[in-house]
Amino acid sequence: MFEDVALAPPDPILGLTEAFNADPNPQKINLSVGIYQDDRGVTPVLGTVKQAERRLVETGGSKAYKPIAGDPAFGLHVRELSFGAGHELVTDGRAVTAHTPGGTGALRIAGDYLKKLHGAPALWVSAPTWANHQSVFESAGLAVRTYPYFDSAKNRLDFDAMRIALGRVAAGDVVLLHGGCHNPTGVDPSPEQWKEIAAALVERRALPLIDFAYQGFASGVEEDAAGVRSVAGACPELVVCSSFSKNFGLYSERVGALTFVTGDAASAARVLSQVKICIRTAYSNPPAHGAAIVSTVLGDPALKRQWIGEVAEMRERIHAMRALFVRTLAEHGAQRDFSFITRQNGMFSFSGLSNEQVKALREKHAIYMVGSGRINVAGITSSNVGRLCEAIVSVL
Repeated sequence: MFEDVALAPPDPILGLTEAFNADPNPQKINLSVGIYQDDRGVTPVLGTVKQAERRLVETGGSKAYKPIAGDPAFGLHVRELSFGAGHELVTDGRAVTAHTPGGTGALRIAGDYLKKLHGAPALWVSAPTWANHQSVFESAGLAVRTYPYFDSAKNRLDFDAMRIALGRVAAGDVVLLHGGCHNPTGVDPSPEQWKEIAAALVERRALPLIDFAYQGFASGVEEDAAGVRSVAGACPELVVCSSFSKNFGLYSERVGALTFVTGDAASAARVLSQVKICIRTAYSNPPAHGAAIVSTVLGDPALKRQWIGEVAEMRERIHAMRALFVRTLAEHGAQRDFSFITRQNGMFSFSGLSNEQVKALREKHAIYMVGSGRINVAGITSSNVGRLCEAIVSVL
């Protein structure tokens, strides 16, 4: 059976990390995969995570299966982070949450649900979007279409084109939005633009699906929820896919959540019953440890305050690396204006480098980034920025 199986191409992002790991160059730099690193180039374990794990070891009991949708306490914390403590969507039963294996798991279960229950509606993603979005939803059986998002000539949101495209979306279609720190561009809508986006979706009777993977990495944990809350305030129904890989540093724990907002509590209960069937046939029930860490931290006021401070430290380092990167490029003689990088949010930036320049950086300088020119700014450190900028200037 297996003799004639073709070799699959490597993943466009994770495959680069495999190539990076195999590269013997001691000065190699990896700016491809979306993992936060400190200035030593290390992905740290947060202090709050260590404290929570110690508590779990001391108080932990059974390793029995969790419910299909995960612990209710975890779901409550997810909704409070997304919509705000005390928000009606936290208290009135219109929103329900399932714990999933990572944000990717949330996206896939959302796709499975839409295929099974709603006739596989067209799903619209931004151009560009995260490299895995299209594959995840196509694997679930959905037709993926694109709407304009990024103006590469001016390195900014092409909001006029986006607004026109959203005005043509059919009723019942699903529109995927990035909740903040857009991957891969780092360019986000303004608060006023978020309101216009929400109004357009209401007018078209389209379902918003928000990929919310980087809360806290743009302006703050509360501030970064403004887009989600703007859509939730206007749209009677929406879906939010959350990830705690970045803001808790729980990459290998795969902690995600899938939240459905419906018109009433009875509808929410019915939707969750169908989501549970999708989960049961995919992975049965979620892993426990990562979600228990998140619930422990968010359920303790002191730990939560400390965690917000740790997120701020990560965010401020990313902002500092953006400024240092732009400044060092200029110092090394770059004639191109890269100042737009300091106006982007989150870990990612569309650098403006071409695929040919990216290839040259990899082959000549052992610098790895996605072929589109997307870079993970958190991979830049004070010790590698000089070599990085010298190499970039050499291929411009």
